[in-house]
Amino acid sequence: MKIAITGKGGVGKTFISSNLCRLFSNDNYKVIAVDADPDMNLACALGIDEEIMPLSEMHQLIEERTGAKVGGYGEVFKINPVVSDIVDKYGYKVNENIRLITMGTIEKGGDGCVCPASVLLRRLMRHLILKTNEVVILDMEAGIEHLGRKTTENVDLMVVVVEPSKKSLLTANRIKKLAEDIGIKNICCIVNKVKNERELNNFKKIFSENVNIPILGYISYSNEVSTCDLNGTMINLDSNVGKELLKIYTKIKEFKK
Repeated sequence: MKIAITGKGGVGKTFISSNLCRLFSNDNYKVIAVDADPDMNLACALGIDEEIMPLSEMHQLIEERTGAKVGGYGEVFKINPVVSDIVDKYGYKVNENIRLITMGTIEKGGDGCVCPASVLLRRLMRHLILKTNEVVILDMEAGIEHLGRKTTENVDLMVVVVEPSKKSLLTANRIKKLAEDIGIKNICCIVNKVKNERELNNFKKIFSENVNIPILGYISYSNEVSTCDLNGTMINLDSNVGKELLKIYTKIKEFKK
């Protein structure tokens, strides 16, 4: 199963992505965690302190697989490079069950840019063929740029993370429309940073009128999450927020069946 986590910047995509990785791992799934955000914070959210070189900066690998140098002009290169071994050879081993792939910066020119690095990264994103007990979690870049490049067109489930704000709803609505345009059938939502029941009830009404996609669950605003984010530590999954995440995870597993 391939799950893409997307939404407006700052809504908590990486927080949710990292904890879904942990929950699947705890259930003994093999997890491929893909940091597809140029800002590259998934490693930190998974408790990794060291710098991880993104694939986009592995120039020798890109040249070997595509037959063209990064930054070269007018070179002919393979549009279907071999990527089947990249996760095992170049993925960072977080634990026995989680392998992390950091993509790095993909081209910023939309569909029009074709270069060896972007071809390799796109090919890898589309290749990831899974066994029964494997799952891919894609922590996508903020906004809708990735949908313009169609790098998420073959995901099984797109999760739009929102917070109780007008800007977040506007982005969610754009993501919904573009996802439908490229054929993603399963789109749902997680509402993050909910402060109280009054705010939640007001949000539900506005959300149903403007976006109206299934809501997997709600995550309360928590000072503990902010503290963990500041210290680069992971939240206790037995905490209140951890239990809310577990409920969401259980629904995702039900969807998988």
